[in-house]
Amino acid sequence: MKRRRRRRRVNFEFNPKYLWIFCIILCVVLMFASYRFPERFSGVKTVAGNVISPMQRGINSVGSAISNRLQAFQSVKKLRAENEQLKTKINELTVTNQMLTQEKYELDGLRRLYELDEKYMDYDKVAARIIASDTNNWFYSFIIDKGSEDGIVTGMNVLAGNGLVGIISETGRNWSRVRSIIDDNCNVSGMSIETKDTCIVSGDLKLMKECGKIRVEMISMDASFQEDSEIVTSHISDKFLQGILIGYIRDIEVDSSNMTKTAYLIPAVDFEHLDEVLIITELKEAYDFE
Repeated sequence: MKRRRRRRRVNFEFNPKYLWIFCIILCVVLMFASYRFPERFSGVKTVAGNVISPMQRGINSVGSAISNRLQAFQSVKKLRAENEQLKTKINELTVTNQMLTQEKYELDGLRRLYELDEKYMDYDKVAARIIASDTNNWFYSFIIDKGSEDGIVTGMNVLAGNGLVGIISETGRNWSRVRSIIDDNCNVSGMSIETKDTCIVSGDLKLMKECGKIRVEMISMDASFQEDSEIVTSHISDKFLQGILIGYIRDIEVDSSNMTKTAYLIPAVDFEHLDEVLIITELKEAYDFE
């Protein structure tokens, strides 16, 4: 029997690096030949240029697009970083501005207190901050952060703005309550700073809320009060020291009995915006609210 001959497969392996070496050598030879014999290889240069130029333009276009994308990405990343830095800086400046604004308000308040202290320099005073008030926008009764430990007692006069706020009506160890002159139950003996004619300034919270005034009563028919005259605490008051500005008189008229005059008074203090006060640590005399 004839034996079948098995064909053996020949495995041929080709190493790519030899192809690269060959191509490099070929390129070097062609470069040298084209440089040495430029006339003979002019056609080859033309063909190579026609083939390679479109490829080169395409590669350049792709490269330019990739480069532009990378630059744009870097620019966006840089802008984001700068934006975060600016946000942080803005936040810091906002906080700084708020602190400076608060300090300015506090400085203005201290300056007003200093001017008020100079105005009534004959009296010893203690500064205090308002820490609580009744549930409305008007400071007719409020709490300050000074009390018996600071030498505060009931009956001491309280100042703010340009003049009289009220009187200490209650004290604790480290707090005190102030009843202001706009309270319905407060009556202050006043007088004209020009003529020394006397009157009674009566608190009226409703009237104060409506038109920013309180009442002036018991003005003698012979009194020569003038519009916008300054009314100060009188020498006959049993609660308030003499000469403290209460406010300015307005709308003087004869009352219904034709025996006295009545008027209105614009307080020297803004009772809608109070923050700090001065307490005169001197009593006119022993004082009892009961």
